[in-house]
Amino acid sequence: MLRFDDVAAALPEVLAGADHLDRPVRWVHVTETASVAHLVSGGELLLSTGVGWPSDDAGLGGFIAQLVSAGIAGLVLELGVRFDAVPRALVTAATALGLPLIVLHREARFVAITEAVHSRIISDQMAALRARDDIHALFTDLSLRGSPADFIVSQVGRVLGAPVVLENLNHHVVAFEALDAGDDVLDAWEQRSRVAHRSADTDWLITPVEARGIRWGHLIALPGAPHPAGRSNVLEQAAVALALSRLADRDADEWTRQSHEYLLRALIGGRFSSESGLVARFEAAGIAVRGRRLVGLALVSRSDGATASAAQSAPAALAAARDIGVDALAGAHPASPGAQLIVALSLGQNQQLTDHAIDTFARRYAHAASLAVEELVVAVGAEAVDIPGLLASVEEATELLARNGGSRRRNLSVYRVDSRPLLRFINSFGSDPRLQAHSEQMLRPLIEYDLDNGRDLLSVLQAYASNPGNRTKAAASSHLSRSVFYQRIALIEDLLGADLDDGETVSALHAALLARRTSAH
Repeated sequence: MLRFDDVAAALPEVLAGADHLDRPVRWVHVTETASVAHLVSGGELLLSTGVGWPSDDAGLGGFIAQLVSAGIAGLVLELGVRFDAVPRALVTAATALGLPLIVLHREARFVAITEAVHSRIISDQMAALRARDDIHALFTDLSLRGSPADFIVSQVGRVLGAPVVLENLNHHVVAFEALDAGDDVLDAWEQRSRVAHRSADTDWLITPVEARGIRWGHLIALPGAPHPAGRSNVLEQAAVALALSRLADRDADEWTRQSHEYLLRALIGGRFSSESGLVARFEAAGIAVRGRRLVGLALVSRSDGATASAAQSAPAALAAARDIGVDALAGAHPASPGAQLIVALSLGQNQQLTDHAIDTFARRYAHAASLAVEELVVAVGAEAVDIPGLLASVEEATELLARNGGSRRRNLSVYRVDSRPLLRFINSFGSDPRLQAHSEQMLRPLIEYDLDNGRDLLSVLQAYASNPGNRTKAAASSHLSRSVFYQRIALIEDLLGADLDDGETVSALHAALLARRTSAH
């Protein structure tokens, strides 16, 4: 208000309460009486010439005390009508009580000042109403479209320009939008969240997500800039949208499923800026990583009659993991959401993933997912101690499943990468460009031939390399007759200028095939 032209022209001077000039002004009131305190509601800025004020020091001190008790935002005195100079008692009392006291050294147009301030206040109120309407429309639209929780949370964060977190009742993160704060905003999340919920002095804005008497969690906005609609209003509207989404899901595990699939996309798709950031994401979701041993699993059912998708059967995998006493993350593989289930196990240092434990896990998973256990194929990656290792373990399990998921064995099939040393060796290189260059150099003639002619030489070579020394079995696995298979092998040898009876050549080609498949994942 002090920057308004009509005020500045009157040469304002702040004599007291300079530390409180950030107080909001709700309204401006012109008054000359000393008994105005009972006529105001609080938040007003008073303009006066002091004509009706007390003349003694005690009266002036009492007048200031009454104004403070009434919640007045500040007091503006125009000099020259009643007072040529500001009474010292007035300044002393205002300073002691923290009331902003401003004097105007020139005559002021009080009407112009009140008009300017009131116009600004009304304009701000209208802007707030429009902003609230926009926010209401945004989250109503998201609800009607059935937007998932992570997208709603992302919109809240962008609207508020601040990190926003959706957590369940166990203080595990379901979804979050970090903006420029980075994934580190989730460091030690559960501990920090519990402290914030208990503290009355927290600067976190916390709103419950609930409907029909059921509370599912909380939506939390970390500190940020004010919003025209009010940060609390934005968060409350978003919480309603989340509650409606939760009611529409009718699935008690929906938030867990969304959270785990988000983490799998981040892990497998490399959608994280730092390892520490992804560790924070995992642990904020309740999946311990630090000081743990991590193992990636890939599962699929061979049964054509299996009705549950990988996403739908993820809760069964989590329950089976709990039954064998380990923490787990489960979700559909991003590249094959309808069939392949990925499970990341987090074991304590004293826990062992024995064959018996895997067998128990698989059987309890099959039972919970209403699958025939004899139709289940489970691939187990190597143990790891960090995020890159877990990614390699998941990729190993995925590669094992790709090679063995179609087998027609009529019993539970479990494949461990420990029995595949070449695959482990290739995965240890990660995305090393030298390995990719080797793969491209070895396989380019076959890749180009397949692309140009619509043929299947790569898959034939894969079948051959997977069944060394047994061309009959290799032909069967490639679903070709022996004569056609042998023709394909002869063509491969011609294109590569290689002898597939040479063990070193086959090993090099097998490594190239594994490197190609791994990079594709």
